[in-house]
Amino acid sequence: MPRAAFSPREADELWHCAQALADAARPVTLASFRSATLQADNKDAGGFDPVTVADRGAEAAIRAELARLRPQDAILGEEHGTSSGTSGLTWVIDPIDGTRAFLAGTPTWGVLIGLADRDGAVLGIIDQPFIGERFRGGLGVAEVTGPHGVHPLRTRAARPLNEAIVFTTFPEVGTPDDRAAFERVSARARLTRYGMDCYAYALVAAGQIDLVIEAGLQSYDIMAPIAVIEAAGGLVTDWRGGPAHQGGRVIAAATPQIHAEALALLNG
Repeated sequence: MPRAAFSPREADELWHCAQALADAARPVTLASFRSATLQADNKDAGGFDPVTVADRGAEAAIRAELARLRPQDAILGEEHGTSSGTSGLTWVIDPIDGTRAFLAGTPTWGVLIGLADRDGAVLGIIDQPFIGERFRGGLGVAEVTGPHGVHPLRTRAARPLNEAIVFTTFPEVGTPDDRAAFERVSARARLTRYGMDCYAYALVAAGQIDLVIEAGLQSYDIMAPIAVIEAAGGLVTDWRGGPAHQGGRVIAAATPQIHAEALALLNG
């Protein structure tokens, strides 16, 4: 069945809600960012998967807004799990994407607000509270707002891989085989940079870079970036070219041409 259409009024209501959710998370995250007393718990006994009071508090603030504005919608959040709904829509929340960056004091973390239906991403926000930039995409919107005003989002013009800028969180995530596949792409690219978490996806949408390649993602890591990048003219798939909204191994590309070139190497 085709995806249900949203009327202009419905789209405005959904965007009003999404903006309110991002607004609710901002003061909670900023209260702890670069705090000398910030501590982290570890969710991974075999490694380091940090969570802080800011992660939990930001998601709680988002959920409180949803209870007020759209109690009929379901919720999937990283820290507080799932809540059922009746509308067929699910808010997919990562209250701090990049908690390691948050702990280190680098402003490359973000708050991810995604909205999904049964087919995947409907709209998304990548919000960076400390910088003050908010990247929005979906339902006819593709823009970034921040200290320098409001600007449309548009992915970078087509170019071959040997002229591309590629971002990844390897070697921090993924298996050795995943990393080997990524390195086949990286070896052909002009420039590879590491880290950046969700901010790398924002840079694809803003036309600054060409590719983000990652593995081991969850739905809440990628739902909002999918909406933002697709609204800007790019594409996000898994490493086989299929849907990526469930997470796993993901490639985000500025153009179909560079996506195809990178995909061939990932599966080489």
